[in-house]
Amino acid sequence: MTDPVITAEGLGLRYRRSGRSWALKDCTFTLSAGTVVGIVGPNGAGKSTLLALAARLLRPTEGRIETPAGDRVGYVAQDKPLYEALTVAETLRLGRELNPDRWDPAVAGKIVAGGPLDPKARVRSLSGGQRSRLALALALGKRPELLLLDEPMADLDPLARHELMGALMADAAEHGTTVVVSSHVLTELEGTCDHLLLVQHGRIRLHGPIDELIAGHALLTGPVGDLSPHTVVDSRTTGRQFTALIRREGPVEGPWRASEPSLEELLLAHLRAGRLPEEAAV
Repeated sequence: MTDPVITAEGLGLRYRRSGRSWALKDCTFTLSAGTVVGIVGPNGAGKSTLLALAARLLRPTEGRIETPAGDRVGYVAQDKPLYEALTVAETLRLGRELNPDRWDPAVAGKIVAGGPLDPKARVRSLSGGQRSRLALALALGKRPELLLLDEPMADLDPLARHELMGALMADAAEHGTTVVVSSHVLTELEGTCDHLLLVQHGRIRLHGPIDELIAGHALLTGPVGDLSPHTVVDSRTTGRQFTALIRREGPVEGPWRASEPSLEELLLAHLRAGRLPEEAAV
């Protein structure tokens, strides 16, 4: 079995001064080295908090999370913090000097050149998409064992997002980098990730290898009927048509047409099922 690169047990973080006191609560999971993990969930679910804890920028209120040492972790936050007064070239030089034993100028330069970004341009003059590209170059240039990306492509146009995500995933596969990426673009995750974490109301609602999660569910359509012993995740009735997503508990028998759900159908069903917050999670 591949060694774990992230281990969380009973992980929780409480913001005592906010109206919603628990940002995360009772999160337990393990992620193996070399996997590409997608974190999904609605706004405010706790995705960014989870990534910041993994990056060791926050200290948990309860439980624990174990990750590699800081110099082996690359992290791109949602707001892409960079030094505004530095040029692109100076920013890359800073990355090299902060990571002298691990810095890979070729991979950082390749990501910047794909922009293309003027090496003499000040960070303050860059567009949102250009800042994202530069932040990704810094994170990947330090050759991390664990790469944490919080909505990394949100500022990029669809073509640039597709090309840059492809380049990141190819590089990660070549070097065995573990990648954990949060995104609202489900199609982006479906084509790149092999593991899933669904976060909602500060809790892990669903996690595991994507292939296993999909195989463990079935999408049923047909007349309303008794679906026991299966667990119904979500169901809807439109006219005479009944549709339900179930967790498989053996063969599906009955007058329904069973099919394998897409990743989007699986996630949307679980999100609909968990829309109402639990008392313990707030």
